[in-house]
Amino acid sequence: MRDYEIVYIFHPSVEEDRVNEKLTRYHGLIAGENGGEITAVDHWGRRQLAYPIEDQTSGYYVVTHFTTDGERLPEYERILTLDEELLRYLIVVNEGDLATSPVPPAPKRDEDEEGEEGEEE
Repeated sequence: MRDYEIVYIFHPSVEEDRVNEKLTRYHGLIAGENGGEITAVDHWGRRQLAYPIEDQTSGYYVVTHFTTDGERLPEYERILTLDEELLRYLIVVNEGDLATSPVPPAPKRDEDEEGEEGEEE
């Protein structure tokens, strides 16, 4: 058994209730009787995409941590690929705590650059 993290990006038109239904189904494939366990689920909600995917500029993000045998992942990924409301997903081996909702960094003002522009030699 290994720890994994998956990021789901659902179509922006999918409501949160429908997302939860899908997650329940997906997580049932890797947890419960199958010997895996869902350790954390974090709904990030609707976010802007870095680039358009299937003509969409935003998506509904969910991050999940789970433990399972690696042998279960190919079938799990096959089922995810068949879902037309799932724009993208990424599964990685987890080596830390659950990532929290990203907060954009505050813009930095570089005062040194401004001082150099106004100086004449």
